[in-house]
Amino acid sequence: MDITQSHSAPTPQALNIAKLQRIQDFLFHAVTQFFSLSVLIALVGIIISLMINAWPALDKFGVGFFFTKEWDIINGEFGGLIAIYGTIVTSLIALLIAVPLSFGIAVFLTELCPNVLRRPLGTAVELLAAVPSIIYGMFGLFIFAPIFADYIQPALAGTLGQIPGLGILFSGAFNGIGILCAGLILAMMILPFIASVMRDVFEIVPPVLKESAYGIGCTTWEVVKNVVLPYTKAGVIGGIMLGLGRALGETMAVTFVIGNAHRLSASLFAPGNSIASTLANEFGEAELGPHYSSLFALGLALFMITFVVLAIAKWMLLNMEKKQGLKT
Repeated sequence: MDITQSHSAPTPQALNIAKLQRIQDFLFHAVTQFFSLSVLIALVGIIISLMINAWPALDKFGVGFFFTKEWDIINGEFGGLIAIYGTIVTSLIALLIAVPLSFGIAVFLTELCPNVLRRPLGTAVELLAAVPSIIYGMFGLFIFAPIFADYIQPALAGTLGQIPGLGILFSGAFNGIGILCAGLILAMMILPFIASVMRDVFEIVPPVLKESAYGIGCTTWEVVKNVVLPYTKAGVIGGIMLGLGRALGETMAVTFVIGNAHRLSASLFAPGNSIASTLANEFGEAELGPHYSSLFALGLALFMITFVVLAIAKWMLLNMEKKQGLKT
């Protein structure tokens, strides 16, 4: 007897169920694909909108717009160098301060912290991430800036300011507000984001890997350096990029403490401007014309900066994975 004849044919109910499952899979695929494409469509729409509105300024001033420091609303002469410089410098200051502190917090919470303190400290870090940016701005302007002007700026000028070549960064009047103050406030803002991400990715490291390293006599630092960081490098860099993105686009907190002055100075004590603070201060009153278009050009510059930063991060990850593959 043929083996195939021993099996009964599918019942109509089974066929209906299979057909229904195929329809459900098709709909699920279509819906999730639409959600994914909607992000891409929104991104393309933002780029096109920025380029269309920024084109009059770019057509008038050319590529030199991004390298010119002139910002004269009365005479209609605009350049984005001051705002671009303020955005990049304040964000770099924030990263230089926030990344080491976030790394230390994440390592302590995952490797060294007593169990009784782990949850309260972790919750406190997450609560800091939920504080609105305007609260950081008010804190910076009314509390931190006076303390910064009375104690921290004189101390920096008296120490780092006396180093040849470096002293120019810490010279000038002690006003409290300025580029450095904005960078410090940004560091406070992005620290809980980076620390939370680092803590979460450190916790996903399989315990057996760390226990094996401890078993052969490794110290805590050696375990973190040789086991935890290589295993979580993608998440760590992702957390840093998340914090950098927050710093680059931050508006209200920076507007409160950066000084909002269209001046370019080598001193970190001097007031300055950022792209986000310029847009916040002037967009509502800008009239159609070079001023309005120049603000959109600044928004396009901020988009380009963010894109370059993400591209560099992706390149770093690919390069690290390639080196890791060669080692293995």
